[in-house]
Amino acid sequence: MSNDTSSSSAAWAEPLEPGEPGAATAATPDAAAMAQDIQRVLDIPVQLSVELGRKKVPIKQVLQMGQGTIVELDTLAGEPMDVLVNGYLVAQGEVVVVNNRFGIRLTDVVTPSERLRRVHRA
Repeated sequence: MSNDTSSSSAAWAEPLEPGEPGAATAATPDAAAMAQDIQRVLDIPVQLSVELGRKKVPIKQVLQMGQGTIVELDTLAGEPMDVLVNGYLVAQGEVVVVNNRFGIRLTDVVTPSERLRRVHRA
């Protein structure tokens, strides 16, 4: 075994210059692959729900509920409804009717940075 490793290790020690074949692709994933990964994330289904209101009630009252029971909620008529994605508030809006179906017109959207802060607190 020889102690002369200077010629073989020199090839490993020299960094690739920008523009050399393999320089950018050695450390950076292909842009097309990254775009495909992003597209996969964008196609993940999430649960979007609109919250009409809330109310705390004792279990006794829940057990007494039946068809026709009216539950008064904490939200006033005309107040904005909360729009939640997977349980996290992302917007508020007002109820609209579109082709005989309920919808919601967004009136206030939570900024992406605020959404991230809320997720990290949970």
